[in-house]
Amino acid sequence: MDPVSQLASAGTFRVLKEPLAFLRALELLFAIFAFATCGGYSGGLRLSVDCVNKTESNLSIDIAFAYPFRLHQVTFEVPTCEGKERQKLTLIGDSSSSAEFFVTVAVFAFLYSLAATVVYIFFQNKYRENNRGPLIDFIVTVVFSFLWLVGSSAWAKGLSDVKVATDPKEVLLLMSACKQPSNKCMAVHSPVMSSLNTSVVFGFLNFILWAGNIWFVFKETGWHSSGQRYLSDPMEKHSSSYNQGGYNQDSYGSSSGYSQQASLGPSSDEFGQQPTGPTSFTNQI
Repeated sequence: MDPVSQLASAGTFRVLKEPLAFLRALELLFAIFAFATCGGYSGGLRLSVDCVNKTESNLSIDIAFAYPFRLHQVTFEVPTCEGKERQKLTLIGDSSSSAEFFVTVAVFAFLYSLAATVVYIFFQNKYRENNRGPLIDFIVTVVFSFLWLVGSSAWAKGLSDVKVATDPKEVLLLMSACKQPSNKCMAVHSPVMSSLNTSVVFGFLNFILWAGNIWFVFKETGWHSSGQRYLSDPMEKHSSSYNQGGYNQDSYGSSSGYSQQASLGPSSDEFGQQPTGPTSFTNQI
């Protein structure tokens, strides 16, 4: 039997059924989708400029762009409809900082999720030893939750800027030929942004996963167990003092009853004895 089968038969992978490891596996998967849909994107648009002089027209102007979306470096040439002169233009904007930050967070989140999942499965005893592993895991989870929120928000704004900069209507406004009513300018093909929209969705889903996993990681730390002990100790002290008070009350009640019986006994005996006065008088007679 191979080692993987032995581990599976021994129940090592049962830890993946627990919320902590299960969420880590989901984080790993969602991080792959996040950086793949953003970092692997490439798209473009196509425009046409129909001049009055047909020989000067260009009905297929292709403009390609891709990650990391440094649009100000994307150049293209368009006709001016004034002879064979060409106009060299560039797109407007630079969303590389937000896109690269988002992909960087996704890559490091993937690597950490992979390492944490391996530790959960194969080194669970060492993970819980001296409480160091859960504490580090808790701190890293909080940090990545914050990074996912910031990165996803920044990339959502960056994607909005990319959509505006690559809108064919906005690009046509940059062409001098299109400012003349006699020339006809139109968009042939618009860029497809569905994968970029998906990357933003996966970014916020990763934030939800990491933020929700904070509680399950916190339960593994000593802070959670010490807090439970702190709450349980006053309850135990209260219950013990209550029981002690009840015991004293019972014992007091029993002793008082016994004392009452003891005090009543002699009085009843004395009441039952005959007086000695008349007897002594008869004897004298």
